[in-house]
Amino acid sequence: MILLPFLHKRFYPTLPRFSTPYSYIYARCYFHCSKSNQFQSIRAHPNDGFIDFFDCLLQRCASGINESLNLDRPVKQIHTQVILTCSLSSAFLSARLISVYAKLSLLDDARKVFDTSPEDCFFSSLFWNSMLRAYVSGLNYGNAVELYRQMRELNVQPDGFGFPLIIRACAMRGDVRLCKIVHCHVVQMGFANNMHVSNELMGMYGEIGRTEVALQVFDRMPLRSRVSWNVMVSGYAKNYDSDGAFAMLCRMENEGWDPNSVTWTSLISSFARCGLGEKTWEFFVLMKRKGVDATAESIAVVISVCTEMPNKGEIVHGHVITAGFEKYIFVRNALISMYGRNGAIGKVEYLFSGLESQNIVSWNSLISAYAQSGLCDEAFSAFMRLESLNNNLTVSPNVVSWTAVINGFAASGQHNETLDLFRRMQFAQVPANAVTVAGVLSVSAELSALPLGREIHAHAIRVLMDSDMLVTNGLINMYMKCGSLMTGHSIFERMVYRDITSWNIIITGYGMHGLGDRALKIFHQMVNAGVKPDEVTFVAVLSACSHSGLITEGHLLFHQMTQAFQIAPQVEHYACMVDLFGRAGLLQEASNILKSMPMEPNAPVWGALLNSCKMHKNTDVAGATASQIFNLNSEATGSYMLLSNLYAANGRWDDSAKVRISARTRGLRKIPGQSWIEVKKKFHSFSAGKALTSEMEQVHGVLKELNLQMVMESHAFFEPC
Repeated sequence: MILLPFLHKRFYPTLPRFSTPYSYIYARCYFHCSKSNQFQSIRAHPNDGFIDFFDCLLQRCASGINESLNLDRPVKQIHTQVILTCSLSSAFLSARLISVYAKLSLLDDARKVFDTSPEDCFFSSLFWNSMLRAYVSGLNYGNAVELYRQMRELNVQPDGFGFPLIIRACAMRGDVRLCKIVHCHVVQMGFANNMHVSNELMGMYGEIGRTEVALQVFDRMPLRSRVSWNVMVSGYAKNYDSDGAFAMLCRMENEGWDPNSVTWTSLISSFARCGLGEKTWEFFVLMKRKGVDATAESIAVVISVCTEMPNKGEIVHGHVITAGFEKYIFVRNALISMYGRNGAIGKVEYLFSGLESQNIVSWNSLISAYAQSGLCDEAFSAFMRLESLNNNLTVSPNVVSWTAVINGFAASGQHNETLDLFRRMQFAQVPANAVTVAGVLSVSAELSALPLGREIHAHAIRVLMDSDMLVTNGLINMYMKCGSLMTGHSIFERMVYRDITSWNIIITGYGMHGLGDRALKIFHQMVNAGVKPDEVTFVAVLSACSHSGLITEGHLLFHQMTQAFQIAPQVEHYACMVDLFGRAGLLQEASNILKSMPMEPNAPVWGALLNSCKMHKNTDVAGATASQIFNLNSEATGSYMLLSNLYAANGRWDDSAKVRISARTRGLRKIPGQSWIEVKKKFHSFSAGKALTSEMEQVHGVLKELNLQMVMESHAFFEPC
């Protein structure tokens, strides 16, 4: 610190003194400069000396920024001295200032340095590259592309360091036409054989889904690095092409390259993205066998597919502990999510409480774990705790947090709470995403609340979300279940692209309203469009035939399912066929279908036959069918009620009483049905035996008054004149 005043007086009389918290930068800079003999340069060339000294200061500031120090003020003070000493004429120093401002996330200040620099700086590629890098690192890709346009207007040629930045900006913009234009510029300016530029081009084409063009760039490269191979494997992974990623890894090994941990992580990720959990695990084990150390990223990918493999998930958890990956918060978050989906709430709470600092992903994983396990109160409690943290400006609920708790209540049938939360989300000015809107639409469909569904539809249109596949499918489902078939069908017809879910929803909608002919028409339209039906499709169309009495058509479809579409019938399909024949009174054919099942019939299959017996008052078959259901120890009360009502309808009161006593002995209790009505955007439910609330007492009071008024008017009507 003694040398700093000497430095000021002897060499830099124009520089003011800085406060003590910042003086360490200058002292460290002095020692650095003295060791590199830069004082001799300063004495010989004062201007160059200023540039070197300021560059040294700015480098020290950059190091301090990396150490999370707040250096906004000293950097601006240094910038002031650069201007006072006329050192800004150096393109090198201007580029350094832009870089340091970018690290401080002060892009406006970086741009001011760029705009106020002398004209000579604009002939330096280093100067342009610093501003390009500032925009790209700050995720301002549009400004980076605009800066490249200015370069073109001023005839400034990008170099091998500038082009990768420009290409990355174009890739993140997702503009295919712009990407092709920049590729043409690369070829025209002779950078097609530059390895770094080619690597970035391959990454760009992988980002926009053009892996075939990326492969052409790769094949034309005269020289490749391991990064080149990894970029190609990563490109296939991003585009859900696990076969392409595996083929590239095999080619890499055949050409004498050893895949590293980055290569294997990308390959494993490709299988995980395609939903191939077993393959993901298989190649993770293969990677370990080949002696490649697993990274935290690869571990997180494997954890994400262990939802359906809880035993393997625990194995990976053990590896996380032994390899020391517990300190990575994203690995812990992945473990919380995995255990949450498996319903292991105790482990979820243990892992969450063990986090030194919980980020928003941690909270969202905890809320989702509770919601997926049906623990809506706990999910809401965690959400409220997260919301209370907003006062400390640490973390606050985002759209994922709101969506998790909203969809949790929706899945558990707590519709009023779902709608209240959605309204709170809107008041909190958190924009809903497609998943949120789809969840609220499902509540509207379950409640048959058409006015509410229309409001959500209007909201989706306002926020330009009505063309989203998830939202569109939710709208069709809502309108079909609410009985607005024409509106649902018109939305279906306007869809540019339809997935298998879209077809299944429209078929189910027509079927549930007894319009089997229309459901069959949609099914044949689907097949003619080249869309292959799945198991759900056949459940929907067979159910439609059953509710419409289309016996021949349903029987034909059941055979086509195996012969034409190679889909093995599941228990749900057999239940539909039993119901198809049973509703038509063909109880013998229904029994034959049931006997021909390759698997043991479950309660719903027997229940379909029992329901048919009730419809046609066949007590003989009903008794035998009921005994099969009772032997299954089913917890469903519907079968008991069906048989009891059937006996009662045929005058067999003793048998009816015995069935009810049997159900009571087993501890089974019929869940009462309920109705609901919407008043002032609030739903009120009615069910037998339910205690009256104060509001319901008012409703019953009004009903009594109306009843009394109707009685009085009826007496007045019949009185003789």
